[in-house]
This record gives sequence, structure tokens and C-alpha cells, in this order.
Amino acid sequence: MYKIKVNDQFLFELEDRDSVLMVNGNPVQLDLSKLGHNGTHVLYQNRSFNTEVIELNKADKTCKIKINGNIYQVSVEDQFDVLLKQLGLDNLNTNKVSEIKAPMPGLVLKVLVEENAEVKKGDNLLILEAMKMENILKSSTDGIIKKILIKQGDKVEKNQVLVQFK
Repeated sequence: MYKIKVNDQFLFELEDRDSVLMVNGNPVQLDLSKLGHNGTHVLYQNRSFNTEVIELNKADKTCKIKINGNIYQVSVEDQFDVLLKQLGLDNLNTNKVSEIKAPMPGLVLKVLVEENAEVKKGDNLLILEAMKMENILKSSTDGIIKKILIKQGDKVEKNQVLVQFK
């Protein structure tokens, strides 16, 4: 499930249910044709739309999309972003981050950083398998890794400290 906000005004919930696209709980049928690297032609309810991704920020999960000449600012939240908000971990950038905790119970598949390594906001730290999905935990701040408290193969609990920053 994804929450999509367009121009900070319109909120949509997108979900893939058994290969059927659902928007706000209703099934939607689209006919898509790829046009070059960033473009797609969309047919929806017998109407034609030319779309192009003109700016993409994967770390912030935002993009600018041009649809038939109009530009829209789009932000995306997945179920893990919603979970982080529920845990109160969504605004870590406002405070100095000293540690990264497990957002849910899971299995550490791979640690991608080493102690004393310098990381930037958005850098991958580790891969955590939870709910049969691989989740990449990213750094929410620039900093230096002080201590890694887990290793590959460790089972972790929700809110367990995984990585500490200097």
C-alpha cells in the first residue's frame, strides 16, 4: 500500500491486489506504453495522457511529473514510512540522530557499512528481512558510524538498537 500526495493537496491510496491496481479502494485499469527513458503514454477511461518524470529524488521519495504539459509535485509513503510515523521515528532529521533502531522484528540479511565509516543521509546501512520482504534501512542523517551492534544472520526485535553514530 502506498500513500501518494500530489501538490501537497490531493491524497491517494494505491494498492496492488492480485495484480489489480486499486486507487482509494476502487479498481483502476490503465493502458501504458513506454515512451523513451522517462516517458509513458497512458490511456485511462478513453482519455490519453503523456507523462514524463522530470525530477526524481529516491531518498526523499518525491518526484516531479509532467502530464500533458502540467507539472505535478508527487510524494510517496509506503507501509514502512507509515510504520515509522507510528513509532515516532519519522522526524529523526529534526534531532541529532545517535542510533538506528529496528522498525520491526526481522532477520539481518546483510550489513552494508563498517564502524568508523562516514555516511550521508540516504546511504544504505543494512538489509533487514521482515514480513517476507527485504527492507533496506538507510541513514537518516550525515554522520560517522560509531558502533554496529548486529551482524549478518542476527534476529532483531522491534526498537532494538542496530547502529550507533558518533
